Amino acid sequence: MKQPYSRRTSARKIREEAAEIGYRRDHPPLVNNGEEAAYRNSNNELSYIANYSKGLRHRQSGEVIPSSYRTMLRAIDSGEPDDFERITLGVGPPPPPRRKLVNPQAGLAFDLEGPDAQALTIRPAPRIDGLEAAGEMVELYWMALLRDVPFINFAGDADIGTAAGELSGLSDFRGPKEVVGGTLVVTPNTIFRGSTPGDLTGPFLSQFLLKGNSDAVVRSRESPPGTTLAETDGLIKYGSIFIDQKQKTVRGRPDIGDGADYLTNYNTWLAIQRGLDTSGTDQFDPTRRFIRNMRDLANYVHFDALYEAYLNACLYLLSLQVPAVLFDQGNPYRDSRTQDGFGTFGSPHILSLVTEVATRALKVVWYQKWFVHRRLRPEEFGGRIHQEIANRPNPPTLGSPRYPFISNEVLGSQAVNRTFTRYGTRLLPQAFPEGSPTHPSYGAGHATVAGACVTILKAWFDESFVLSNPVEPNADGLGLSPYPGPESLTVGGELNKLASNIAIGRNMGGVHYRSDYTESIKLGEAIAIMILQEQKLTYNENYSFRLTTFDGNGIIV
Repeated sequence: MKQPYSRRTSARKIREEAAEIGYRRDHPPLVNNGEEAAYRNSNNELSYIANYSKGLRHRQSGEVIPSSYRTMLRAIDSGEPDDFERITLGVGPPPPPRRKLVNPQAGLAFDLEGPDAQALTIRPAPRIDGLEAAGEMVELYWMALLRDVPFINFAGDADIGTAAGELSGLSDFRGPKEVVGGTLVVTPNTIFRGSTPGDLTGPFLSQFLLKGNSDAVVRSRESPPGTTLAETDGLIKYGSIFIDQKQKTVRGRPDIGDGADYLTNYNTWLAIQRGLDTSGTDQFDPTRRFIRNMRDLANYVHFDALYEAYLNACLYLLSLQVPAVLFDQGNPYRDSRTQDGFGTFGSPHILSLVTEVATRALKVVWYQKWFVHRRLRPEEFGGRIHQEIANRPNPPTLGSPRYPFISNEVLGSQAVNRTFTRYGTRLLPQAFPEGSPTHPSYGAGHATVAGACVTILKAWFDESFVLSNPVEPNADGLGLSPYPGPESLTVGGELNKLASNIAIGRNMGGVHYRSDYTESIKLGEAIAIMILQEQKLTYNENYSFRLTTFDGNGIIV
């Protein structure tokens, strides 16, 4: 046995080697899209109309007051805690409660594991005057309009077909498509889905958001004693208790059966941009349901603990009654004659590791949000669209702002026109009473955490393992039905789909764009891989992790 001093020296050496790995990684330049310096108002001041400003002071036009925005920039430039306390937040009617900015200093924190928060980057965000951003907004308006269409009905729904047709005709829409009649188009099978391997296979929702374990003892309090669980009960075994995949959903409007949408009244929208806090005013349905439509999925990601979907997936996989071959081939205990894993390469290890990456992912993406991109939220973009269409006959002034650089692909879209017909404004309807959180849109926290947590799970479990008896939610969300398709649903594909469902679920709420999802899951993936690389120094076992990236490439750690 090694002497204590030898162990002490080895421990220090491992820490130093991990630090050296981090130090030697390339630190790419951090570049934004230049919008912050691109637009000026009638006073020739920088107007910051294409940047995040929710919670700051705003004019009646919905534009941020430049001096208020500059107090935020001053804090971001200096990094001094006192300067963050000097940011001038929104004032004016209606009175508080007032929302605060969410944790900008998180991006300045250092970490002792994984990449430094400033060591990674994502591409510059799509610009407000570009065709990609126009396509993203058209998709968001359609998502808002169609939140209550059950996923199981997408194939036959006329409005889903109309939305798919409009998205297919856009110049730079980057959602998934498939070939129909020799042409690559958006279809009811691809609409609103993710872009990773497995996303277009099987039902819209990942099996990991639906199925429960079949080995628990009692179905529920109401079931006869000794009744065993079926996977379609949706109860995940969590020690001696269980987690219910049925959730508390938001109440539908009694007049039309659809759920309530928010921020469609201009005065309310403006008050919320100035910082009015309307959170906690959701109206809930007392009946618990499986996630059945986009409103339900948005509600899930409104209230979830950031890593809960991935912890649930991990618990489900660990409880499957299959041999240990469900573990990745590189797990040292998968074929061991004499040992089982536990604190290393066993259940306690993966259950902690899948959640361990979440806070590190948040620090990295929070730097991107506040210190690099400062992209405006979709509800703010919707305010610009509303004002541009309403004020087209007028010259650009502080009282009647104009934004003619916004593409007519969104300004003249069926989605925006239908929104006006339904609500009387062109504001983007929000699923949450308070709209978006009070931090910038790009990158996305949920998506970055999704990318990191799912990468850990793909490294740990055999991605090729086929999940039996796939299901999908009924139209009312009260039960699960067998999925009739012929496709084989694999662990890897359904984990990718889980990351996409959670990330795009935020888009369905109206608070993020498609590119927030696509770029942020890759950011989370990079964070997780770097953590696995550093942790490799610490284990005694001979092992490796194999996984397929979101781009479809196989790697070994």
